[in-house]
Amino acid sequence: MKVYGITNCNTVKKALDWLKENKVSYEFQDFKKLGVSADKLEEWNQKAGYEKFLNKQGQTWKQLDPSVKETITTKTAALALLQQKTSMIKRPVIEDGGFLFFGFDEGVYAQHFLK
Repeated sequence: MKVYGITNCNTVKKALDWLKENKVSYEFQDFKKLGVSADKLEEWNQKAGYEKFLNKQGQTWKQLDPSVKETITTKTAALALLQQKTSMIKRPVIEDGGFLFFGFDEGVYAQHFLK
C-alpha cells in the first residue's frame, strides 16, 4: 500500500497516525520532496477524475491568480497544474490494490482496512 502526501499537512498526519494505530503498513511518498509523475496523475484521473483530487479548498488554489484559475477547464490543464503545484492535490492519496481514496475519512479507512 502506498500513501502520497506532504509530511507537514495536518490531514496527512491524522491519516498516518490512524494507519499506525491500526497497524496498517504503508510506503509514504512526500509530494514536496519527490513530486508526482504525469503518468501517476493520469492514472488517478482515469480512475477517479481530476475533479476528485484537485483541491480547490486549500490555500494554494485560493492564492492562484484568477487568470490562472480560469485556464483550468480541461484535464490537460488541471494535471499540468497539479504536477507543478503538488500541494493542490487533495491528500493524503491512498492506493491499496484497486482502492484509491483522496483525503482522510476514518469511516472509509475502517471499512477498507479493518475488514
